[in-house]
Amino acid sequence: MPTNNDLLRTLRYALDEKEEGMVAIFKLAGCDVDAEFVQCLLAREEEEDFVECGDMVATRFLDGLILQRRGPPKPGGPASDPQARLNNNVILRKLRIAFNLKDDDVHAILDAADFPMSRSEVSAFFRAHEHPNFRLCGDQVMRHFLRGLGTWARRRR
Repeated sequence: MPTNNDLLRTLRYALDEKEEGMVAIFKLAGCDVDAEFVQCLLAREEEEDFVECGDMVATRFLDGLILQRRGPPKPGGPASDPQARLNNNVILRKLRIAFNLKDDDVHAILDAADFPMSRSEVSAFFRAHEHPNFRLCGDQVMRHFLRGLGTWARRRR
């Protein structure tokens, strides 16, 4: 899986956000961070001030992104569990919600990354884990999706 730090860097690029904007997204999900900490999360592994982004921090950012772009959840809707282990399927699902992506959008994003997939292959990533057609989203798919998301989101602005 691409690291959570890679995820944050890609989303920062796609959203064209400064550190302050990312801090605001974290705060929407109840995660109190400052711009200096965000800079450390965005740093490359070889840089001195690099801080590894854990699953809980990445989940909070994704939840804040959903809140920023879609508004508060409807009463009685499913609540996010920031303690849950992140995997590529969960990340993909949260990004789909945050960016309000339809099937055609997901295909356009993968096409933008030169990684076309069939509709059935893509829909298998969004099925319940117990469903017979569920498929784990591999690291290669996630890397291409994140690369394509950056290109797709910047084109749409």
